[in-house]
Amino acid sequence: MANTNRAEVRTAIHSRIRRKVKGSTERPRLAIYRSLKHISAQVIDDRMGQTLVSASSTEKDLRAGGSGGNLDAARRIGQAIAERALAKGIEQVVFDRGGYLYHGRIKALTDAARAAGLNKNEVVAEPEAAEEAPAAEVEEPKEKKSKKKKQE
Repeated sequence: MANTNRAEVRTAIHSRIRRKVKGSTERPRLAIYRSLKHISAQVIDDRMGQTLVSASSTEKDLRAGGSGGNLDAARRIGQAIAERALAKGIEQVVFDRGGYLYHGRIKALTDAARAAGLNKNEVVAEPEAAEEAPAAEVEEPKEKKSKKKKQE
């Protein structure tokens, strides 16, 4: 029978991710933890076993607005973790989504960290290019239908 306990499923997914994602001294791991009320991030050097930088929505200076479990809080944490990492000389990190799906607060945190200067050389897909491709696909079936009408 499949496991239906959410916490155990997330832990299993996280352990599968951790087999592949390893932080080093040159490129540490940015680990994210999300709860219903808060979100936190840590930059970890796995070889040394040390947390180099951390930020959490439970900190007083990052708590602005009350709730730490929304997109604004995730963006604040992403920006704060990037600023603190850059201050320590860390420019490149490996993202560890912690077993959570990459959307919502997790995506907001990582996008804010990238915008603040982490992983500058990563290619971010532009939304304009994605909008043009479906328009070309829609036109092709119309042409095929018109050819069928001409043949009849």
